[in-house]
Amino acid sequence: MDGDYIFPTHRLSPLQDPNKTPLVFVACGSFSPVTFLHLRMFEMARDHARHHTDFEVVGGYLSLVNDLYKKPGLAPANHRYEMCKLATEETSDWLMVDPWEARQSEYAPTARVLDHFDHQLNTLNGGVICNTTDQQRKLVRIFLLAGSDLIQTMSQPGLWAEEDLHHILGKYGCYIIERAESEIDQTLFSTSTLHSRSPLALYKHQIYMVPQLVKNDVSSTKVRLFVRKGMSVEYLIPNPVIKYIRQHGLYLDDSNVPIIQSNSDSNKPNEMPLIVTPSSPIASRVST
Repeated sequence: MDGDYIFPTHRLSPLQDPNKTPLVFVACGSFSPVTFLHLRMFEMARDHARHHTDFEVVGGYLSLVNDLYKKPGLAPANHRYEMCKLATEETSDWLMVDPWEARQSEYAPTARVLDHFDHQLNTLNGGVICNTTDQQRKLVRIFLLAGSDLIQTMSQPGLWAEEDLHHILGKYGCYIIERAESEIDQTLFSTSTLHSRSPLALYKHQIYMVPQLVKNDVSSTKVRLFVRKGMSVEYLIPNPVIKYIRQHGLYLDDSNVPIIQSNSDSNKPNEMPLIVTPSSPIASRVST
């Protein structure tokens, strides 16, 4: 992760159908370590976009929080970056890891991270090439990819800065993947729950809810606990990540691994990103 910053575009696909809108997923989080569920969420979101929308997915990015985001079990950013690189390069042909957020000298709110992707993909890159004879370019739609606890936190007064919600949901949008232990609560979008000017009500057309057809509750928290106890994590995380953890002796320190209180990790949002306001650094952006 050292050296000059280069925004990764090597796996961006040309737009095959010029009548569709190119879409890129961005998942922000700790990824300590990255699991198969993190990767699987991208696939579930891409399937939904392919079968139920007029979007065409042209890429997906993992964006890692930096080392200033102090929380138990957070391995140094250089290790988390390398593990994510190994996971995406070995298991996927369309996912990439962007080190920009991890390299920042201060905490980067999710709204700012999404603005960074918009700047790189659309302002600097001009969008993506259309697979047409004239090779025209088309601007990319950027969606935050997260677990379903994200929506629940968005409906809780005071947890989010409302201007951040308007920016994230209004300018970009969210793809929300159902968590294994609970179904998506559609009542969050009911008129009895939301006032008409709330961000969730105003931008509900920009929020796509995707159920898990095959339930999966793998979490980084559980993986770290298994590693600490000397238990197998085979088939929970990619093999190159397992080898990297062993090689560097990660997650062996008891003081850095929180004890799992329940199989739902009910005191934590979820494995994918939760947005935190700058004034509320204690709120968890991602369950690790």
